[in-house]
This record gives sequence, C-alpha cells and structure tokens, in this order.
Amino acid sequence: MADAMTQIEAARGVLVAPARKAGALGLLGATALAAMAAVLLAGVMVLGPGVVIEDPSAVSATE
Repeated sequence: MADAMTQIEAARGVLVAPARKAGALGLLGATALAAMAAVLLAGVMVLGPGVVIEDPSAVSATE
C-alpha cells in the first residue's frame, strides 16, 4: 500500500506543470495589444453604423 502511494505521489509530481515566470517582454506585448484593442474599439464607437465621413473637397466646394 505504501509503495502504491509513493508511485501516486511521484506521478502527481510529474503531472504538475512547472510555474513559469512572466517576462518583461511578454508584459510589454500584452500591454501593447490591450492598448491597440482599446484604440480600435474607440474608433468603432466613434465611426459606428450610420456615420458618414464626407470628402473635404466636396464640402469646401459647396461653401
């Protein structure tokens, strides 16, 4: 019985994934991705459906 428990504990030790330390480069990449997503989402909110950007030359010609 003790031999089986030792084998089970050894198997559990092998199955546990080692903890990886987060690197600064990965943190910088995640921050850049989040910032880019925020800017793109803000653009979608401002330029949502129904918003039309007119050609500046056409607007200037009518005035």
